[in-house]
Amino acid sequence: MTVTQSDFRNAVLNSDLPAPSGLTDGSGQVAGKRFDVYRNNVAVSLSEALETAFPVIAKLLGEENLKGISGLFLRQSPPENPMMMHYGAAFPDFLRSFAPLAHLPYLGDVAEVEQAMRRSYHAADSSPLEADVLAHMPADQIENIKFEFAPSSEVLSSSWPIYDIWAFNMIDGAPKPRAESQDVLVTRIDFDPEPHLLPPGGAVFVSALRSHKTLGEAAETAANSDENFDLGACLTLLLSTQALTTATL
Repeated sequence: MTVTQSDFRNAVLNSDLPAPSGLTDGSGQVAGKRFDVYRNNVAVSLSEALETAFPVIAKLLGEENLKGISGLFLRQSPPENPMMMHYGAAFPDFLRSFAPLAHLPYLGDVAEVEQAMRRSYHAADSSPLEADVLAHMPADQIENIKFEFAPSSEVLSSSWPIYDIWAFNMIDGAPKPRAESQDVLVTRIDFDPEPHLLPPGGAVFVSALRSHKTLGEAAETAANSDENFDLGACLTLLLSTQALTTATL
C-alpha cells in the first residue's frame, strides 16, 4: 500500500471521496469495494457510538434522523482519539449550530447534559464527604468552611428545561417538561452518573463554592442572585449525591 495515513483517514471518514489511490487488497487489486465496506462499517460503528452516548437526543430526533445527522457530524468532527469513549465531545455544539435543527434550540443543551454524564462516568474516583460533617464543625465557624468537589461532579445552566427533558425521556412516569430554565448538577454515586435538578440559586451557589469561596460567601452570592435560594436544600443535595469530598476551615 502506498497511501499516507492522512489520505486513508480522510477517505474513511468522508464517503464523497474515492478510495485512496494506490490502495490495494490482499490480491493486489484496487481495493474499491472492500474499502467501501470498511468505510461503511466505520461510519455505522461511529453512528452507533453516538446513539449510545446520547440516548435522549436519539429519542428526540428518531433513529433515522440521527443516522443522517451522524454522517454529517462525522465529516465535520472526525474522531480525534482512538478511544471510542471520547467520540462525540463536540456533538452538543454541532447541534446548536446545525441550521436544520434551529427549531429545536434546546437540543444542544440536552446533549450537554448527556456529555457531562459521560465525563462524570470516566472521571477519577474520590471518597465522598460524610453527610454529618457540619455537625462536627464549630457552629461559629461553619460559614468559613470551604469545600472541594468530586472530579465526577459538574454544573450546567440552561435557558431550557434540560432536566425535565432528560427525565421525561429516561424515567418512566416522569411528568412533561415545564416551560422554564433549569440548572443541573451531574454527580456519580458508585458507578452511575445522574443529573439532579438544582433549586433556585443552586448553580450560582455551587459555582461560588467551586471557585473556593467560603460557605458564607457562596450563600450570600446565591441569595443575591435569587431571593428563593434555600441553603439547606442545596447543601442536602450536594451531600446526598456525594458531590463533595472535603470540608476545611
